[in-house]
Amino acid sequence: MTEQEFWGILFDVPEPKPVFFRLYYDELGAPITYTMEDLPGNYIEIDAETFALGPLNVRVRNGKLVEIVTMRSQKLVPGTVGTRCHPRDVSVIVTTLPNTQWSKRLYESN
Repeated sequence: MTEQEFWGILFDVPEPKPVFFRLYYDELGAPITYTMEDLPGNYIEIDAETFALGPLNVRVRNGKLVEIVTMRSQKLVPGTVGTRCHPRDVSVIVTTLPNTQWSKRLYESN
């Protein structure tokens, strides 16, 4: 191989395609898929770190990625299902009557 052939081959190599990271989302802004492909649908360009993490607790609003912070708490509530406890002491589990049934209720808010 001559020097001219070497340089000819080197210059014939095509330019690499640019790397892009996209988040495709639905009409409500919820994530559908993180991809590096060009697909039909709504998308925003994201950085490599967000792409690697792939968070699902995000929404797209006005073309920007917004994290959804959810506050969660639990509470014991009396009801018709759950663990049967003594009517005066929730820490004492009983199988006889009278009893109060307690179950956990999960509260979430944005």
